[in-house]
Amino acid sequence: MLKYSEMELNRASNQRKSPEWLAEQQQNNSLWVLTHTDQNYFSQVDHAPLFLTLDAVQHLDLDVAVFLGLDENNDSTPYFALDLTHIDDALVAAFLVDGEFSDLRKVAMGLDNPSASLLALARGLCFWHRSHCFCGRCGSANTLVSAGHARLCTNQACLHQTFPRTDPAVIMVVRKLFADGIERCLLGRQAEWPEGVYSTLAGFVDPGETLETAVVREVMEESGIAVTNVQYLASQPWPFPSSVMLGFIADASSDEIEVDKNEIDDARWFSRVELQSFGSWGDDGSGFKVPRRDSISGYLINHWVSLGD
Repeated sequence: MLKYSEMELNRASNQRKSPEWLAEQQQNNSLWVLTHTDQNYFSQVDHAPLFLTLDAVQHLDLDVAVFLGLDENNDSTPYFALDLTHIDDALVAAFLVDGEFSDLRKVAMGLDNPSASLLALARGLCFWHRSHCFCGRCGSANTLVSAGHARLCTNQACLHQTFPRTDPAVIMVVRKLFADGIERCLLGRQAEWPEGVYSTLAGFVDPGETLETAVVREVMEESGIAVTNVQYLASQPWPFPSSVMLGFIADASSDEIEVDKNEIDDARWFSRVELQSFGSWGDDGSGFKVPRRDSISGYLINHWVSLGD
């Protein structure tokens, strides 16, 4: 299963609307997930996620807590998230005695998928709150409501509600059978990536656009390759900061690459045999490398490779 795609908590969408119910859940052996500047809270010893009890956080402002859900596999334990980005440094320092704030993507492959998915949810919601402090209609301050799953404008003449949004992005493995009888897939790279890393092409969906049309447009914009027969394969939450990746496979009807340097740094065709010699993201040294293991890109590449077995 794709990383971050196994969030098992019951989000209790109806119950969480009740302030009384929420207050009861906080007192009901709740566990607390901390974030800070888009990083999650881990043990300094083994990088295991640290879930705190109410006693450890009750000195903080719990009115800005975000309810994540109930763990029905563990006595319906309630989980809440708190973002410490804007609190006093001295309060943050107390949590750095035994723990540390780290990028979830650096440790995710060592975590079980439900835990990684829960941490990704906390990170995504805390980012959304921090980036929606003001009303998009009138500019007044927003306040947290609905257990952290909405924000309400404080201007009584406006009272506009804002809800968390996820930006859809398509990501696609493009294949083509060449005249030499070898099928190859199209991969590209961004200039800021580690040396040698190539990944599947991707891009955001435009307003008024179907997912399939977005695949065709993005491949053409980035590589100059025309594609047909667009087929959906899988999706992955990607709250880095706020996307859902929609994975496709498509057939190329052209093969001459014309890279738009404003979009990507390079694009190339690779055979299955060539991919077998690739290193991994983060490896030292030169040579081609596959994308990071927690991303759907690796899944799409592996899916295409398996079709040749």
